[in-house]
Amino acid sequence: MDEILVDARGHRCPVPTLRLRRACDSAPAGAILRLLADDPMARIDAPHFAVQAGLEVLEVTAKDGLITVTLRKPN
Repeated sequence: MDEILVDARGHRCPVPTLRLRRACDSAPAGAILRLLADDPMARIDAPHFAVQAGLEVLEVTAKDGLITVTLRKPN
C-alpha cells in the first residue's frame, strides 16, 4: 500500500491537523499517512490528534523547519 502524503507546508494551525483528519477519514485501514508541515505547532497538534483518533504515531521529526509526522491508521 502506498503512503498517503498530506502536504500542509505554508499553512498555520489548525489547517495541518484538519488536512490530516480529512486524509485519515478517507484512508483505508492499515494506511500509512505522512504529514509535512512547517508550522511548529504541528509537532504537538498532529500527534495529539492522532492519539485521540486512535492512530499509531510511527515517527515525528523536525529538520530545517520541516516537521514530518508519520502515522498508521489501525486495521
